[in-house]
Amino acid sequence: MFGPVGKARHPIMVGRENPREDLKLVIEDGSSRLQEGRSIIIFPQKTRSEVLEVSTFNSLGIKLAKKNNAYVVPVAIMSNAWTIGKKIKELGKLDTTKIVRFAFGKPMKVENSGTEEHQKVINFIKEKFTEWNCSDLIKE
Repeated sequence: MFGPVGKARHPIMVGRENPREDLKLVIEDGSSRLQEGRSIIIFPQKTRSEVLEVSTFNSLGIKLAKKNNAYVVPVAIMSNAWTIGKKIKELGKLDTTKIVRFAFGKPMKVENSGTEEHQKVINFIKEKFTEWNCSDLIKE
C-alpha cells in the first residue's frame, strides 16, 4: 500500500544495521531535500510490525528537523489491515474487515536536544492508538 507510493517519492533508504551511517545519510540527503522545499516522511519504527514497539523508535526525524530548523508533524498510522507477509514482509494480505486509520498532530519546532519533541511524537501515536481502541497493540 505505502511501498509503491513511497518509491515514487524518491525515498531515502536506510539499512537499519548501522545507525551512524543511517543518521549521516538522512541528514545529508534529507537536508538537501528540505532545502529544495520538499517534505519528508520518516517512519521512526525500525520495521513494519504487528505491534507498536515504542522502544524501537529512532529520533532521525527530530535530528533532521533540528539541523534544518524545520517543523516536525507527528503522524499516527494504523495499517494492520495490511498483514505482514509470511515470506516477504511487504506482500501480506489485505484484511478488508479492518479500518486503516491515520492522524496528524500539530507541527512543532525542535528545541534543545529534541528529547521532549521525540517523546511528544511517541505520546501522540500512543494516544491515537488508544483512541482507536488499539492500546493492546502498544508494546513499551
